Amino acid sequence: MKQGLMTITENTPIARGTFRLRLAGDASAFTQPGQFLNLSLPGFYLRRPFSACDWDGDSVLIIYKVLGQGTDAMTALAPGTRLDTLSGLGRGFRKDRAGQAPLLIGGGVGVPPLYRLARELRGAGLPVRAALGFNTAEEAFLVAEFEALGVEVEIATMDGSLGVLGTALDACQFDRASYFYACGPTAMLRALCERTGLPGEMSLEERMGCGFGACMGCTVNTVTGPQRVCKEGPVFPREVLAW
Repeated sequence: MKQGLMTITENTPIARGTFRLRLAGDASAFTQPGQFLNLSLPGFYLRRPFSACDWDGDSVLIIYKVLGQGTDAMTALAPGTRLDTLSGLGRGFRKDRAGQAPLLIGGGVGVPPLYRLARELRGAGLPVRAALGFNTAEEAFLVAEFEALGVEVEIATMDGSLGVLGTALDACQFDRASYFYACGPTAMLRALCERTGLPGEMSLEERMGCGFGACMGCTVNTVTGPQRVCKEGPVFPREVLAW
């Protein structure tokens, strides 16, 4: 974990209700796809957690969706605004478990952390397939970016306006996969475990207070007892979760 000030260099809409925000500053604390950062927003007491979509040595990219007062206020933050940031938080995805045919499954705002994972898996020479789910075609994002990496992408939308009708799970071909990496709503992740016995791991979405394990506010039950999403997670092997 590293704390410091980072400066907004980009904050632009990329889909309905969804924005791309880039922060310039020291991003050296990020070492694994699936890690996150906690932002202190002007006028709000609690920090807001966001998965890192991508990063380099001196900047980090996040994709956020307007879901409440905090993210709505973020849309008005102009380039040049400096934010107090905790970066490189949590445990990310384990690439060494991918096998020869990894499958990435993302639902809505669960899609962004999978982009960096896809980039690193493709960099290792692995064929990667991704099933991405959105509510509507107007809310879809990062599809072209995944395809530019050479990822085979399947899309699902809840209204059938793009790709297949349904959730990201309805766009999956589990029989072609060696291992899955998933991020999305808890209901989707639970349904994933019910639908397939394929080994894999999941990034959980939970409300957080501190973001580094002190407050215990994001604790979930596992087969070995309570664990903190912000510290032992947000990524957990499927066999660890007590579902």
